[in-house]
Amino acid sequence: MGSNWENFLKNLGEWRGSFAQLSPSGELLSSTPSILNLKGLDNNQLVRFRLRRYANANYQDPPTQDYSQDYRALGRQIIFFETGAFSKGSLQLAPFAEFGAEFGFVHQDRRLRLVQLFSDFKLKSLSLIREFRTGSQALERPPLSVEQLVGTWQGTAYTAYPDLRPPAILSTTLTITQAGDRLEQTLSFGNQTLHSTAQIDGQRLLFTDQNQARQMLLLPDGTSSNTPLSLQLRQAFFVEVGWLITPTQRQRLIRSYDASGAWVQATLVTETKIL
Repeated sequence: MGSNWENFLKNLGEWRGSFAQLSPSGELLSSTPSILNLKGLDNNQLVRFRLRRYANANYQDPPTQDYSQDYRALGRQIIFFETGAFSKGSLQLAPFAEFGAEFGFVHQDRRLRLVQLFSDFKLKSLSLIREFRTGSQALERPPLSVEQLVGTWQGTAYTAYPDLRPPAILSTTLTITQAGDRLEQTLSFGNQTLHSTAQIDGQRLLFTDQNQARQMLLLPDGTSSNTPLSLQLRQAFFVEVGWLITPTQRQRLIRSYDASGAWVQATLVTETKIL
């Protein structure tokens, strides 16, 4: 893998899109047009971040918000992968503190980001940011569906650590089948195999057969959000976001925390549907 900074640079460019606020069940509450500039300066030793938000999508009126910041280094809470994808979020789950995670993907002239925010250990809101490189003809993906997920996916999991030690790399196989209103998943990686079953409820998949009940929301632009129904102190957990880039290509970002509530690793899974 390249360095964290080198991988960050794969996000450079001007990106037009929108910030959509979603309810904890995935319902659209509001949407704000945006332009994000990530510009490399000083031979890419400095990156200038500028985010403008607008009242409407013609971008002609003055922005309602204009925020800039310069970066010469990245914080410990964020890891970028070779694709330009990144995982950023809280370092620690703690009582009376808001907990959140942001996940970002880059593919050709598209970026997709999702922010998960928790309050009182419950999912409070989601922010879905869909971005397109200015001047490109990139298109939005259809909303994610169960039918798109069903099949066998072979992939590679790249796990990176906060101390930036060398990543762990594993092959993965994920098999998803549907029987009526039930979804069955079998995930194999290394010498482990995990099985799980979900109840299909519209665009919501509810997993209750594990020691930690979870929900996966099927969202616009091929996006999925996978979170516990409730975060628990003294219980390890993970939060995840997926992006179906093409009908046969999917990426997933997973941010994992140990039983003390400390962030321990971030994983990027790149998968290809083979069946």
